[in-house]
Amino acid sequence: MKLRYHRTWLALGGLWIAIVIIFSLMPNPPDPLSFEQRDKLSHFLAYGWLMLWFCQLYSGAARRWGLALAFVALGIGLEFLQSLTPDRAYEVLDMAANAGGVLLGWLLAATPLAQGLRLIEARYLMRSA
Repeated sequence: MKLRYHRTWLALGGLWIAIVIIFSLMPNPPDPLSFEQRDKLSHFLAYGWLMLWFCQLYSGAARRWGLALAFVALGIGLEFLQSLTPDRAYEVLDMAANAGGVLLGWLLAATPLAQGLRLIEARYLMRSA
C-alpha cells in the first residue's frame, strides 16, 4: 500500500540525500562526537538512515537492490570527490562504513521500524485529513 504523503516523504528523502552530500563535501562539517574514527560511525548511521528511509517508500526487492546500489555508488562517488578538495580526504574505510550503513538500513527495513512513516501518517497526519 502506497503512503498517502508519498511525494512529501520522497522530497524529504531528497533533502536527507542533499544533507549527506553537503556534509561530505564541506570543509569542516559539524562533528558532535569525540572519539577516534567517529566519522566512520557518522557515515554508517547516515547511510543506514537513508536506506531505511527509502525502504519505507519502496518495498519491492528489485527497487531495494537499486536503492542499495545507488547509495553505495553515492558513497564511493563522494569519496572520490573529496579527494579533489583541499580540506577533505579519500578514505576506503569511509566507503566501507557507507556500505555497512546501507546494509544496516536494509536489515532494519525487515523490522517494525520500516512502518515508521505509515505510523506517522496513521496517528498524526490522517486525523487532519
